[in-house]
Amino acid sequence: MNSLRQIGEPLMKWYQENKRVLPWRDQNNAYYTWVSEIMLQQTRVEAVKPYFQRFMEELPDIEALARCPEEKLLKLWEGLGYYNRVRNMQKAAQEVMEKYGGQLPRNYELLRELKGIGNYTAGAIASIAYEIAVPAVDGNVLRVISRVTENGGDIRKQSVKRQIEEELREVIPREKPGDFNQALMELGAVICVPNGQAKCQLCPIREFCQAHAHGREMDYPKKAAKKPRAVQKKTILVIQDDRSVAIRRRPSRGLLAGLYELPNLDGWLAQEEILKYLRELELEPLRILPIGEAKHVFSHVEWWMRGYQVRVASVEQPLWKELIFVKPEETAEQYAIPSAFDVYANYLKEEKIR
Repeated sequence: MNSLRQIGEPLMKWYQENKRVLPWRDQNNAYYTWVSEIMLQQTRVEAVKPYFQRFMEELPDIEALARCPEEKLLKLWEGLGYYNRVRNMQKAAQEVMEKYGGQLPRNYELLRELKGIGNYTAGAIASIAYEIAVPAVDGNVLRVISRVTENGGDIRKQSVKRQIEEELREVIPREKPGDFNQALMELGAVICVPNGQAKCQLCPIREFCQAHAHGREMDYPKKAAKKPRAVQKKTILVIQDDRSVAIRRRPSRGLLAGLYELPNLDGWLAQEEILKYLRELELEPLRILPIGEAKHVFSHVEWWMRGYQVRVASVEQPLWKELIFVKPEETAEQYAIPSAFDVYANYLKEEKIR
């Protein structure tokens, strides 16, 4: 704890001199903070920047988010993944409209009650937008504090996270608590990095770091090994007639719930099995061509995919059994198709149909 009490001044000075210019910073806007923090979960800063700017152009405030049609909302989020994040954000926005007149509450506990907002996001909003002295502990902060204090606990455990939150609650400054939290996050993102050697020579708080003093920076933080992901084999079909491509909507629950996808079947199927599936849909295949293999990693499962381009005779109407036949440009403009299918997206372009 003594080492933590000493980091505030050098950390804040370093942050003011070195902080990155980001589109959601220096606005004191709770909505900006909220949206950016949700987007940044599981996603790199550079990848988030264009999504954040596009999202704000389309949905500049909580009311716009609350009223946004789901298909447009999912299209704005397309490529970020973890779509429940934005669905929960919309549910929270609707609750904020009902209960708080369209303004996120200036209260940490009330923020935590909103859908999809946990300790970290509530702490970020409260401290950055409202200058409430509460910690915001993400993976970067867990790593920094584990090294500074040589905390040997498993940071995947809630008990260890709570311990670090309480330690920071004791030392967070009452003035500019948001800058303190962002400084810790920034330090973990650019200096006290997880992979490769930490850049200790550039660290403003290295003299207070217990792990650095003992030459054990890379021994922290401690993490229990993750369980291996399950592997699911998939056969992906890019089904096209002379003017359109086939997509379908996923079930309303489960992985990628409610999103549009390319038709796919479990397992790696032979062409005879693909033919059987097409004939069950009363589609007449003209040719079936292999278009390569791909892999997509989700948090808990991996898809190992084999793709086929399937040319069929013209369909009579856009709704065909379980499929929807749409013009290629509509897949880019209107329908949210998960990044899992990106490797086959080139075959959704109009010139590939001819």
